[in-house]
Amino acid sequence: MGTTVLILLLGLLLLGSVGLIVYGLRRAKQPSATLEDRLAQFGTLERPPTLEELEMSQPFVERILLPILRGVAQFVSRFTPKRSVEGVQHQLDLAGNPYNWGPTEYLGVRAVVLVLFSALGIFMLVAGKVSPVQKFAIAGASIGAGALMPMLWLKSKISRRQKSIVKSLPDALDLLTICVEAGLGFDAAMSKVAEKWEDDLSIAFRRVIQEVQLGKLRREALRDMSDRMDVRDMATFVAAIIQADQLGVSIARVLRIQSDQMRMRRRQRAEEQARASQLRILPPVVFLIFPSILVVLLGPAVITIKNMSGLFGF
Repeated sequence: MGTTVLILLLGLLLLGSVGLIVYGLRRAKQPSATLEDRLAQFGTLERPPTLEELEMSQPFVERILLPILRGVAQFVSRFTPKRSVEGVQHQLDLAGNPYNWGPTEYLGVRAVVLVLFSALGIFMLVAGKVSPVQKFAIAGASIGAGALMPMLWLKSKISRRQKSIVKSLPDALDLLTICVEAGLGFDAAMSKVAEKWEDDLSIAFRRVIQEVQLGKLRREALRDMSDRMDVRDMATFVAAIIQADQLGVSIARVLRIQSDQMRMRRRQRAEEQARASQLRILPPVVFLIFPSILVVLLGPAVITIKNMSGLFGF
């Protein structure tokens, strides 16, 4: 009983540590809203604050947790191949750069989570009386969980972002087409779409506009946006816009065609999911609902037949 309680407490401590890591890295990328207030407060003092007072005025996360995490992240990224770092950066771009993390922060989080889960597995091996096979299974499960959890979290972010982009793309193209047909340029129409909504697609459009304003070619900015999404519909849209720009075709007509195609594809995806739902509902119906119905309908009959067989001496 005592071992079980210790394992549960260590598990709660592990979850709390991971939560603090994510919270700390998220806070590290956000601007401090109380910095000006603290400076104004120090400006009203008769003497200038010391370095110790300035340091102690910061939150615990920024004073202790974040420097440790940055050190671990830099140590891990130092021994990570350049190709792996580039792959991690691409995965983060596909996920929309959650919490403004870079490859260094993400690799540091992976390392810390792996160490924490490995420590949990070692504690369970030391505290529990299990067989060698169970020890091997526990060690493998803890290490595997620590290695896979950050990757699964990032993949879920990527999948959620791609689904959001696919869902909002037809409506965005409709608005884009209306703006261009009304006389706006393509960049101004993208700005209107970015102002209309606040989702992953509008954020991507806003980034393209900023890159174009900084001097980047529009076709390169659109290609980079498509690479950061890895969505087939967006790749088709970007290829059509670039081709229309190079050949001098009317962009409004191309946008109208693309908008109609995107809506048709969304309707086809909805019909496909509706047909797939019929197959997905079969296992619970066959293995859960039908047995319950058979028990309710045939149960009294079986009991009656058994009683009648006892009366006739069978």
